[in-house]
Amino acid sequence: MHRGDPGLGKTRRLFLVRHCEASGQSPDAPLTAEGVNQAELLREFLRDQRVDHVRCSEFVRAQQSAMPLALANGLRIHVDARLNERMLSDTPIDNWRDILKGSFLDPELRGPGGESAREATERAWSALTEVFLSEYESPVVVSHGNLISLALHSMDESFGYEGWESLSNPDVYVLQATGDGPLRFSRMWR
Repeated sequence: MHRGDPGLGKTRRLFLVRHCEASGQSPDAPLTAEGVNQAELLREFLRDQRVDHVRCSEFVRAQQSAMPLALANGLRIHVDARLNERMLSDTPIDNWRDILKGSFLDPELRGPGGESAREATERAWSALTEVFLSEYESPVVVSHGNLISLALHSMDESFGYEGWESLSNPDVYVLQATGDGPLRFSRMWR
């Protein structure tokens, strides 16, 4: 399904959500007080979408962002490591923005011990494809800025580093299958 093939599942749209404001970048960093408020706004924003599945990364900030939405819809959160944020490097690096920016042009670019854009994109699409091939009608997937921007970039190359920079916390994109054509996406969050 990678790069826009809608597959054969029932799902014809998927809400791809960037997590709410977090207190840090580590996997166990929780939402800030503002992020907790944003998670409630996110629940309200998606209230009329008949959400029937919630999947998110293993990171605390993604799970906390998804929790109000899952509770409001009587759903459990399905945790999926394939939706974890891309690891740019296995050690802190000062030039992380350069690597991030360059990886939209060179999908093999990676920091020391890090994951390439190609590897992260393939990982993301393995999870997204599984959801699209499911029987869910309005699934929500909560992930992270770099992973989301790479997935969107694979559908439309004009969504690159500037697209990543324009993402908000939270943010919501809808990926939609259009008959036999490619997947399309549009930003929903205001």
